[in-house]
Amino acid sequence: MAISLVKGQKISLEKESGGGLSKVVMGLGWDPAQKKKGFFSFLFSQKTEIDLDASCVLFDENKKFVDVVFFGNLKTKDGTVVHTGDNLTGEGEGDDEQIIVWLDKVAPSVKDIIFAITSYQGQTFNAIDNAFCRIVDARNNKELARYTLTGGGAYTAMIMAKIYRHQGEWKMSAIGEPAQGKTILDLAPNILRLL
Repeated sequence: MAISLVKGQKISLEKESGGGLSKVVMGLGWDPAQKKKGFFSFLFSQKTEIDLDASCVLFDENKKFVDVVFFGNLKTKDGTVVHTGDNLTGEGEGDDEQIIVWLDKVAPSVKDIIFAITSYQGQTFNAIDNAFCRIVDARNNKELARYTLTGGGAYTAMIMAKIYRHQGEWKMSAIGEPAQGKTILDLAPNILRLL
């Protein structure tokens, strides 16, 4: 059973997977908030399409930028981190966007991989419900950890989580830090503070 993380909580991915963890999928999801208007709102509801974008950025042990993955760059130069594609609406069940990480092939110099969701069209998190990130062991599709956001806010980005190396093993930390930005590149100052 997956661990349900709270903001700031850290876990060992190796221990949760039972060892031998080599490939993980970071699934990010959200739903458009249900809007209700007027006297007959109980009869009709409107959903607005929300185009959020999952992304991640890799850093070395010196907090130096290594590579980035987002809708405009779907994989790292070495191919060890791959974005599966852009969901423009947030509709549907499960993960809206996924980023696959081959942990056993990521360059040894990479220490931190930060995951974020940004709103390219500038819609705030007040317009979404059920935002989450989860990490899945790709060997067996077992969910290892999930971090669910509660409540919205007048921000356009959320730094969700990071996976990082610590004493030779991969760990995950739930971050849940609101920010402003249309792409992961806009979040650089916020991310650097969290390394």
